[in-house]
Amino acid sequence: MRRFSLRLAQSLLFLSAVVVSGHAAAQAPDQPIPQQPMPQQPMPGPPALEQPTPPAATVPPPAQSAIEQVPLAAPQPESIDEMLARLKRERNPDAARVIANAAMAAWSESKSPTVDLLMQWSAKAAAEKRNAAALDFVDQAITLKPDFVGAWNQRATLHFTMGNYKKSVSDIEKVLELEPRHFGAIAGLAGILTERGSKEGALHAWERYLEVYPADHEAQEIVSKLSEELAGQRT
Repeated sequence: MRRFSLRLAQSLLFLSAVVVSGHAAAQAPDQPIPQQPMPQQPMPGPPALEQPTPPAATVPPPAQSAIEQVPLAAPQPESIDEMLARLKRERNPDAARVIANAAMAAWSESKSPTVDLLMQWSAKAAAEKRNAAALDFVDQAITLKPDFVGAWNQRATLHFTMGNYKKSVSDIEKVLELEPRHFGAIAGLAGILTERGSKEGALHAWERYLEVYPADHEAQEIVSKLSEELAGQRT
């Protein structure tokens, strides 16, 4: 786009110069032709044949490449499906964490300025321990956009921090209904099941989590420990 603008500016400057010079030539006053005595001329002979004037060579304008003619399109943002596909393939924990953060950020975008503002107010109120206000703001966001995964997940997190596990699980189920690969909600469910003492349920939840986010070493360790504990209980 920058190259296109520069080329357009140069074209306009050139056109302006041509117009101004042409206008100046049109406005130039006619010079009087001085009167001089006519000299005696000999009798004219036969007219000389005129030599044809060769046509002026026309130089074609420089051809523009396709790249110069067409402005470069802005790169398309990565879709959530593409992010999660990369997350599932990635084995480096640090690189996987970057992808996971990008996916969580994508899930937090409502594409509604009003809903985004309500979510910001809710997060601020929660940080200030004003849980009632935080719930009120996120409730309004859900009412305005009931298919927004980020709002349901934020309310599930609020209920979890307040110890309202039953309500938190209800919201987590809604999140996973809308987006079964939401590893944040799956981890929340695993945490609640662990708090309730349901080791087997927690193990299944963490295994489901690792299907989406396999490079999370902490989750791998939790699965390993839970598996050992459950194996010891069965013997």
